Amino acid sequence: MTRLDVEKTIEELTLGEKVALTAGVDFWHTAAVDRLNIPALRMSDGPNGVRGTRFFNGIPAACFPCATALGATWNTDLLHEVGQLMGEESIAKGSHIILGPTINIQRSPLGGRGFESFAEDGVLSGTLAGHFCKGVQEKGVAATLKHFVCNDQEHERMAVSSIVTMRALREIYLLPFQLAMRICPTACVMTAYNKVNDTHVSENKEILTDILRKEWKWDGLVMSDWFGTYSTSDAIAAGLDLEMPGKTRWRGSALAHAVSSNKVPEFVLDDRVRNILNLINWVEPLGIPGNALEKALNRPQDQALLRRAAAESVVLMKNEDSLLPLNREKSTLVIGPNAKIAAYCGGGSASLDPYYTVSPFEGVTAKSKGDVHFSQGVYSHKELPLLGPLLKTEDGQTGFRFRVYNEPPSEANRTLVDELHLIRSSGFLMDYVNPKIKSLTFYVDMEGYFTPEESGVYDFGVTVVGTGRLLIDGEVVVDNTKNQRQGSTFFGSATVEERGSKHLEAGKTYKVILEFGSAPTSDLDTRGIVIFGPGGFRFGANRQVSQEDLIASAVTHASQADQVVIFAGLTSEWETEGYDREHMDLPPGSNEMISRVLDANPNTIVVIQSGTPVTMPWAHKTKALLHAWFGGNECGNGIADVLYGDVNPSAKLPVSFPVRLQDNPSYLNFRSERGRVLYGEDIYVGYRYYDKINLPPLFPFGHGLSYTTFSRSSLSLTTTPESLTLSDGEPITASLTVKNTGSLPGAEIVQLWIVPPRTSVNRPLRELKGFTKVFLAPGEEKQVEVVVEKKLATSWWDEQRAKWASEKGVYEVLVTGTGGEELRSSFEVEKTRFWVGL
Repeated sequence: MTRLDVEKTIEELTLGEKVALTAGVDFWHTAAVDRLNIPALRMSDGPNGVRGTRFFNGIPAACFPCATALGATWNTDLLHEVGQLMGEESIAKGSHIILGPTINIQRSPLGGRGFESFAEDGVLSGTLAGHFCKGVQEKGVAATLKHFVCNDQEHERMAVSSIVTMRALREIYLLPFQLAMRICPTACVMTAYNKVNDTHVSENKEILTDILRKEWKWDGLVMSDWFGTYSTSDAIAAGLDLEMPGKTRWRGSALAHAVSSNKVPEFVLDDRVRNILNLINWVEPLGIPGNALEKALNRPQDQALLRRAAAESVVLMKNEDSLLPLNREKSTLVIGPNAKIAAYCGGGSASLDPYYTVSPFEGVTAKSKGDVHFSQGVYSHKELPLLGPLLKTEDGQTGFRFRVYNEPPSEANRTLVDELHLIRSSGFLMDYVNPKIKSLTFYVDMEGYFTPEESGVYDFGVTVVGTGRLLIDGEVVVDNTKNQRQGSTFFGSATVEERGSKHLEAGKTYKVILEFGSAPTSDLDTRGIVIFGPGGFRFGANRQVSQEDLIASAVTHASQADQVVIFAGLTSEWETEGYDREHMDLPPGSNEMISRVLDANPNTIVVIQSGTPVTMPWAHKTKALLHAWFGGNECGNGIADVLYGDVNPSAKLPVSFPVRLQDNPSYLNFRSERGRVLYGEDIYVGYRYYDKINLPPLFPFGHGLSYTTFSRSSLSLTTTPESLTLSDGEPITASLTVKNTGSLPGAEIVQLWIVPPRTSVNRPLRELKGFTKVFLAPGEEKQVEVVVEKKLATSWWDEQRAKWASEKGVYEVLVTGTGGEELRSSFEVEKTRFWVGL
């Protein structure tokens, strides 16, 4: 890549070339103009890892803890380190742009992509995102803040209009973007799928031009979410620089015609092109060649950082009678559906093939010096566990053969056009291509051999974007080819899992074939559904077993065990892009199993994994409870490090956990109804609502315990004189002494809240405005400072003036942390003033 003279290049570009630059050419690349030395740019999904250019059968990558887990660390230094490694992973994948972080607000526990976002609070989310992006961009890689804005649900996400007051839009939903931009102006922003107040964001000039560019003075590139462009002229005029992915739907000849007919002035098109060329110059120092090979890093130092991040994200919710840390000399019984699987990430565009995974059972086994035993308790799969890893190929390799044909199985003498060896029996073919495939309609035979270890009736399941039949020794066991029903897998584009059963004998080998037809062979009504590429497949199996037998066995073993740890929760099946959860409950059977085991052994440790809040009807019975999120590659080791006390937990909840779904402020206004969703709770999202109506959640935002104790004292405030312009933000410095009063090293998170005076509008009782994390040895004390800006700490959005209002009055400062007394002080705003900008 060579640096471009942007203005000279724009003059030399033909209209057709300009138009081509404003749209992708495939799923992950922009257009190149070779005659002017304009290279293509490569981008990759990046909420919790850099997948590269292949969603299907890709190069493995580092999987980081999900964003909610990173949000729970409240650690800006850690987020900076994570961002740096993410940048290095991007370079290894030959990618100039990371499509992340996601910083939408966790408005409801049901949001399918909630695990991709940091928090329910804009200050926490925006601050962490800013430091993450700073780490990414220090490596020369472009970060992308998304999804701008109000993309807070999956239901009808491309069609729904988020009806939201301008005050809530500013104070809640735009705030994390605004704060992140103050710390690190990102090179890119991605528009949300949805409408805001009846206009799609990708063609919303007020949001993209008036706020983002003019008010915030941001000059990067705006791209659409994938297939999130809905017009030609309106999107160009609003400020959407790049339509993704390719091939274009809305630009091409349509945009050239719009320019030729003066519907889009050419100077406006030039503005879009200028932002693309400026981004090319921005990433030029990376020196990534065209069609760069994708590589794996997986270095020891990377593994150590991922493990540290996983451990630091684990929240100690309860620890009565100091049951934790565990005694590594004692034998341990491990129970539960999440024990022997690694719930390392959520589903959808955040998913990737990890370098490796560590399950909680493996983590505990590696730590314990005593015997470690296992009892299943219950299963929690939504669809049957993948069969692929249990299959063998003809030559004895783990997995199965993936053979591609242009003709269906019914035709004789088919010609093989591609053959792969796969292990994972789930594949989304959105970016699968082969030059020998003649059209989007093609067929795949997936063949492997299964030798069950136990005799019994086995259930088999098939889920497809397309059609599929599963045959065992030539017998059709599952037929998912006609009368198909809409499901939630693969971004909401797949069928439900169709199942069939067959009795199998232990030790006998059976030939398993999945006959798959690509997406056009399906009879589903796909109106309103985005079909990404030629389709997808998933097939699984499990031996039938009574849930009561599993629970009873776990209860019996628990009643006799020295130490018991339950691992339960959700997985990428339950939390995934394209589909919102229907309720907050754990998978069927989990709550009953946990409750009955606790009855049998009240000292049982419970570890829950999920990216968003779940109900815990047994919480009152627990003495020790951890929340562990989706922890990335090192998930199991990170949890075990906390369980055994090698890491003292310091995480705090970035979201409120309500007792029940009905308590959540969005309960009456979640999901699309006739094309719109009303943000009826207004600014009272998360803790702001629970505080305002005095409704204690099960576990509040900011909650988290430690194996040690802390004290906070000697709070003092230093303020600067009020200026007339507020240009310097008028920093307020809160100084206090934090001491580790316990016997173990640990970290305290100091949280600074502002309690506003009575003003001309209703306001939350308190709002988080600053935080910092401090590590202390036993007995050590440190002077800690939290700096906030007076204008940001005191302002609300005045819709009549269309400005932020910092009203005069006395504002109380409240400082909290892990247990202990709250510290209070106050400062005064002497004069009401109004402002706009970052």
